[in-house]
Amino acid sequence: MTRQDQSITLSVSDRDKAELEALALEFGMKWGDRPNISKLVKAIAQHKLLIAPNNDWKDSRLKALKHAVDALTDLGKIQEAKIIAQLLLDRSELPDPLRREIEAFLNNTSIPWRLEIDRYMKRNQPFELTYQDAADRTWHFHIRHAQINPHEDREYLDCWCEETEGNYDLPELKHNRCFRLDRIPEAAIAPIEGKWLPSLAEIEVEMHLFRGLAFAYKTKTGEDTFNEWLTDSPQVRRIVKKVSNTFWFFREILRYGEDCVIVSPDSVRDRFQQKLIALCRQYNLEIRD
Repeated sequence: MTRQDQSITLSVSDRDKAELEALALEFGMKWGDRPNISKLVKAIAQHKLLIAPNNDWKDSRLKALKHAVDALTDLGKIQEAKIIAQLLLDRSELPDPLRREIEAFLNNTSIPWRLEIDRYMKRNQPFELTYQDAADRTWHFHIRHAQINPHEDREYLDCWCEETEGNYDLPELKHNRCFRLDRIPEAAIAPIEGKWLPSLAEIEVEMHLFRGLAFAYKTKTGEDTFNEWLTDSPQVRRIVKKVSNTFWFFREILRYGEDCVIVSPDSVRDRFQQKLIALCRQYNLEIRD
């Protein structure tokens, strides 16, 4: 320690002194090769280094940055995600559950498996995927088509799989699976023999839109095959769309409420009707035929 530092550090604990010396080294405040606390204090006094609160970020900012970490991870941009994660970890106001989640993410130094999945999809190469569901059960799937698609606020791996066990979607869609990217273990992908399929299994669903929704609805490229006004009912818009997963389809149209009606096929209409009946019963509403 230099003579200059003694007047500063004699009145602080060894732990505080070590932290000050570490800060001095971090910002290049040194006397020779040793940290110089006096230079650090002088730089702060001259506003060359700024001192700012480390506990004044609102929850909305923390949540937005966590969403950014998730989105970048889904996109395979692991290094960018880690930079933002470290920024969050440096904040003292970060809640403990979120802190533990981010620490676990930063401690995972395995290769980004997302890049490997992208390579398989570009080469039309079937592959085997190991997946861990919400109940921490491990599953193995043989995949012959895959897409990265957004569903609500996250990206998912939509796949055509040989295995259908536990899939309760319509028979025409039973080979389709939807996997959360953050539940795919590292190094859980391997090539397999077989033919790559051109798309997921799909069915066409017709629905009619009414009132304001009929005028506000925007065609969804890649999904909608028809978007037209009914000639005999000029205030009704007819939409025909390709559906590969009724779970996500129902989640979408539930937002439309009474302004949307499924017309066909009957299997989709009946299943959605049963979902609405179950919802009414949750609220103890009487169901009349």
